[in-house]
Amino acid sequence: VQLQASGGGLVQAGGSLRLSCTASVRTFSNYVMGWFRQAPGKEREFVAAISASGDSTYYADSLKGRFTISRDDAKNTVYLQMNSLKPEDTAVYYCATPSGLTTTPTSWTRFDYWGQGTLVTSPA
Repeated sequence: VQLQASGGGLVQAGGSLRLSCTASVRTFSNYVMGWFRQAPGKEREFVAAISASGDSTYYADSLKGRFTISRDDAKNTVYLQMNSLKPEDTAVYYCATPSGLTTTPTSWTRFDYWGQGTLVTSPA
C-alpha cells in the first residue's frame, strides 16, 4: 500500500484548504482511511477518519464543523476539506490506512500505512 498526500500550503487564518491522498491499491473501497496531524514539538493527533463504505465519518471533537473528510473510490482518493483555518491548525498532515480492519479506528497506533505528509501553515 502506498499513499501520496498533497494539497498542503500556506493559507491565512480564516481561509480554506483541501488535502488529497491517493492510494495505490487494487480495491480502494475496501480501505478505512484516516487523517492525522503533527505540529512541531507535539504528538501526532487524530483529525478524521472515514469507513470503507463511506457511510461513517469520525472527527476530533475540536475540529467538528470545520473539517470534512470524504472519499472518491473511483479516484482512489480521500479528501480533507479544512475551513476557517486557525494558526493552531499548522502542522504536517498525514493520511493513513489500517491493515485488514473492518471497523474505523481513531488511534494512530491502529494505522499501518502512512503517506509522506503534507505541510499546512496558517499564520496568525
